[in-house]
Amino acid sequence: MLQSESKSAPLVARSVHFAYPRHEPVLRDVSLKVESGQVLGILGPNGSGKSTLLRLLSGWLKPQQGEIELWGTPLARLKAHEIARQLAVVPQETHVDFPFTVMEMVLMGRAPYLGGLALESATDVACAHEAMERMGVAHLASRMVQELSGGERQRVVLARALAQDTPVLLLDEPGAFLDLHHVVAIYDLLRDLAAEGRSIVTVLHDLNLAALYCDRVVLFCRGQVFCAGAPAEVITYANVTEVYETEVYVDLNDLTGAVNVLPLSRPYREQLRQQFGERKPS
Repeated sequence: MLQSESKSAPLVARSVHFAYPRHEPVLRDVSLKVESGQVLGILGPNGSGKSTLLRLLSGWLKPQQGEIELWGTPLARLKAHEIARQLAVVPQETHVDFPFTVMEMVLMGRAPYLGGLALESATDVACAHEAMERMGVAHLASRMVQELSGGERQRVVLARALAQDTPVLLLDEPGAFLDLHHVVAIYDLLRDLAAEGRSIVTVLHDLNLAALYCDRVVLFCRGQVFCAGAPAEVITYANVTEVYETEVYVDLNDLTGAVNVLPLSRPYREQLRQQFGERKPS
């Protein structure tokens, strides 16, 4: 039972546990729910399990314990093409070893809808064009992917995911390699997609972007959910300093009303220690 037949949440993780071979567990007893029409941000320090969680939600990895459901159906029961018609993934890095054009790369997003050796239809090409327009890379359609800058290539990968036309989108740091203008454009687009009813899960390091664009955030620490909720509830001085183990300045932005987090350089961290000692400022 998939989207058209189900009233269940798009994605649900229940008590998920995962460890790579011969390593300590990366994720321990992780549970979360992805709602329709929302942007869910996954936050946490390097090595806290964020990217691994995305691989589990996509079906690329399988949990050793617990279960992940897609529209109420255990992911393990679904075939690859069934999953690919429901969720698209933008990985942290994409390596392209063959000489594909941008158009060819974006058209790969239509693969779940093609049977056997069937060629792309006019509908598939139209979807690819629309995705490239939305990502601002239509003018690069005939360029070779290897000729592009890192930022241009990232936008092409995002266009490929859009061309897949799925109700769920999983993104691992989609702003990587992008300048400020294009980072804002990406997250504006994610908000638009959520307004259209799609479910967005994005891993990101920028707490300010998370506060501005996410409906809910989940903060990870050492492979476990430290806390989850609305950005203003999660991105607090106490939570950020404990999880990231560094002093920060947290306040509300007068213009947006969203939380702003500023890192503090060593002189200011030392000033705080001298002023408060082991006691943290409220």
